Amino acid sequence: MSTEDPSADQRESATSGGGAYPHELALVVRERWSSAHIDTTAPVLPLPDAVVLERVLSVCYQASLLREEGRSTTFRLAVSGPDAFAIAGGPPASLHRLVFTEGRPFDAHELRRLAPAAAFQRAIIGAQPDERGRLWIWGMIHSGPRWLQSVRGGREIRQVIPAILMVAVAGPGRLLVSRGTATIAELSDGIIGGPGMDLLQAQWMFDVLLPADDAGSQPRRGPREPATRRVEVDPAFRPLLTRHVLRRILATIREGQHGGALILLPAPTAANLLAAGRHLTLKYTFEDEEPRRRIVTLTAEIVGALARLQGSCADESAVRWTEYEESLAPELAALDEALFEVAHLVASLAEVDGAVVMTTSLELIGFGGEIAGHLPEVPRVAHALDLEATRNQWVRTDRVGTRHRSAYRFCQVVRDALVVVISRDGGLRFVRWHNDAVTYWDQVATGPWEV
Repeated sequence: MSTEDPSADQRESATSGGGAYPHELALVVRERWSSAHIDTTAPVLPLPDAVVLERVLSVCYQASLLREEGRSTTFRLAVSGPDAFAIAGGPPASLHRLVFTEGRPFDAHELRRLAPAAAFQRAIIGAQPDERGRLWIWGMIHSGPRWLQSVRGGREIRQVIPAILMVAVAGPGRLLVSRGTATIAELSDGIIGGPGMDLLQAQWMFDVLLPADDAGSQPRRGPREPATRRVEVDPAFRPLLTRHVLRRILATIREGQHGGALILLPAPTAANLLAAGRHLTLKYTFEDEEPRRRIVTLTAEIVGALARLQGSCADESAVRWTEYEESLAPELAALDEALFEVAHLVASLAEVDGAVVMTTSLELIGFGGEIAGHLPEVPRVAHALDLEATRNQWVRTDRVGTRHRSAYRFCQVVRDALVVVISRDGGLRFVRWHNDAVTYWDQVATGPWEV
């Protein structure tokens, strides 16, 4: 379904001044709170009342505009009492609660002063209202960085996060509100978005990221560790692993804050396009040999390692994603680290002007890619409002930068391509030909760490 009208979220965020602020954000949070998906194993606490909620968001917004020794103020805030967090334990499996002997005032300058001690990726500031509704800061919660792994493409470490109000401040005027780990709404550039939308979970993404046929669909057996019996590989495992690696690449590029573009092509399309040179040229290309298929090789080795490990178990006969996530085997840890290093390599290539070009099985073709300027302009594109683009909005393209317009032009001509544009501020836009139109999706944060 397409429409020329603004989406519901955009109508909610509109004000007479053309932008949304904490008051409007609070209204959206209250409307969406009860419908947010939460982990049922986590404690569930009520949303603070309307006055407290708006106060929290207003102070966080004000703090986001302050700077500490030239640095932007960024932090994560949990709005609950310390009792929501266990008194014992700590990272990586749980959270480490530290309570101040005396509470601190909840205001923008106190948050600015505390932010450097509560590093965004490792800690959370704790605050709660007293019996009169006045807010105060009671301490800090140390999370460590490993709970970011599922966002960055690593094997997930499950920490139990209470279903409480959390606010992530990621930059000037940029707030993400969540109920535990479930995104409620995001305020950025005066626009309210959300709830979270993870494009790597879309069905069309599953179809695009097909593993290479020659990557070894059957797990390989080590010469010294033959499997004791036949081990089947879950058909979903390899596509999941490919998406896992792509997530890691994109997260690493985002962290560099340089921006960039990644073009994914089916292997035959890549070869033909580069040979013709009409639509895409590469300044730096790699020889067609195993090193440029390093990700494909590592993927096959992970499947093989899991098959060997599962083959020695009496009660399991299939390689599934859960076995990969939960395994503590040193061999898998080493392969996982190797994938991490390749992700860093790809991210470093994105620092050079031009696009990084890979196949849909993540074979690295080259970098410094330039989309031809003579391709016809695309006056409008479909902005998908859900994962599968069942709802979308037509938008003009004359208000975005050159990198985005080039992606639109390319996908209009090369209709089996997927282009990911990474903005300097960390925004991710996926562009492809979908439902007979150039369509784009903006990745919306799916948790209080992915901003």
